[in-house]
Amino acid sequence: MFRRLLIANRGEVAVRVARACRDLGISPVGVASESDFGARWLACMDDVVCLGPSAARDSYLRMERVVQAALQQGCAALHPGWGFLSENPRFAALCEHYGVTFVGPPSSAMEVMGRKAPAKAAMRAAGVPVIPGSVGLLTSVDEAAACARETGYPVILKADAGGGGRGMRKCFDEAQLRAAFVQASAEAESAFGSGALYLEKYLEGGRHIEVQVMADRFGACVHVGERECSVQRNHQKLVEESPSPVLDAPTRARIGGIAVRAAQSIGYVGAGTIEFLRADDGAIYFMEMNTRLQVEHGVSELVGGLDLVHLQLHVAANGRLALAQDDVRLSGSAIEVRINAEDPSHDFRPSPGTLAAFDFPLDRGPGTIRVDTHMQKGDAVSPHYDSLIAKVIAHAPTRAGAIETLLACLRQARVEGVATTLPLHLAVLDSREFRAGTYDTRSIPGWPASAR
Repeated sequence: MFRRLLIANRGEVAVRVARACRDLGISPVGVASESDFGARWLACMDDVVCLGPSAARDSYLRMERVVQAALQQGCAALHPGWGFLSENPRFAALCEHYGVTFVGPPSSAMEVMGRKAPAKAAMRAAGVPVIPGSVGLLTSVDEAAACARETGYPVILKADAGGGGRGMRKCFDEAQLRAAFVQASAEAESAFGSGALYLEKYLEGGRHIEVQVMADRFGACVHVGERECSVQRNHQKLVEESPSPVLDAPTRARIGGIAVRAAQSIGYVGAGTIEFLRADDGAIYFMEMNTRLQVEHGVSELVGGLDLVHLQLHVAANGRLALAQDDVRLSGSAIEVRINAEDPSHDFRPSPGTLAAFDFPLDRGPGTIRVDTHMQKGDAVSPHYDSLIAKVIAHAPTRAGAIETLLACLRQARVEGVATTLPLHLAVLDSREFRAGTYDTRSIPGWPASAR
């Protein structure tokens, strides 16, 4: 196992990885921007390196500085967390070049899955079902129109290098497609440095379901069940749960097997997530792969009884997975909400400030509560970075029990000094649609459509 490890991230994920390092006897080394330097959450690190100014592009996204920090601090490995450089194949390759173990997949696997068109091609080759649409990237708006006529409207244009809904347009006829093509390409070029687009059939009312996988360097791979992530705003997840209320046991086993086959087909190593869309008719289609640890990994940890960060570090240190698929026993139901410093009643406007109160009771409801956070009363929510201040996860023997446990905790929670998404989550969890499991990606259950 590694002696020292650099955590190339900030906030909650940095605290989460540092805790796993302590469990395994690894010395965690942190990095920070000038505005983060001195933050209380950095106390969990043995050493901290200042990377530069507050803007992420001048600090957390400076690949050379991050790798240099690892080398200067004598860190044999580097954990990228999520966000920032976590899915950048150039960063993974830079670590490999300088002999720093990147806790994640090989850069070659990241390269394949980092762009949507090559990823779909790789999945087709592996026999994984993909959403009907263009084969490869579109070279012109005329090609897009021809593909849409063959696929059938409605269709959706997507940025090859995209994410988070940018460079994405739904089109219901050819006139709309031709106008949207120029807009989507320009937006993708601005956001990702590439205006390349591809086209898919737009499947309305689908369910966003992802499967957690873990693979070692020797070809072994297991899945830890699925997570339902259909409660979204602008393609950003708000609530995650496992198991999905819409899958039966045979479908659950089938989709898990598909995810494992997909990961093995590209020589994947470490933790990753295969994302699927379940259509209204029950068909399952591959969408993309997140080649990193997910924000919502705690949901899978609670139902699977595993520590995914421990497994990541074990695999990165050339360890073999000590469990086969039959050893992964999923139990109960887990539901996570992301508490952000945003005002959902005013179009989710960011709400930086100082936390005058910050408390989530852990002893409410029939199940258990886990709170993952880097914040405490008196801490400042920075305007420079992601607004996530806590993830609250409930686990209970039944889905109804998990809902009641989470509702009981959130109703008694005290977060003051900033606006938060707590009212949204309370409305969702208490809605008829969510309780019945009949929601999909088209709306936020229990929340006004005008706020979406």
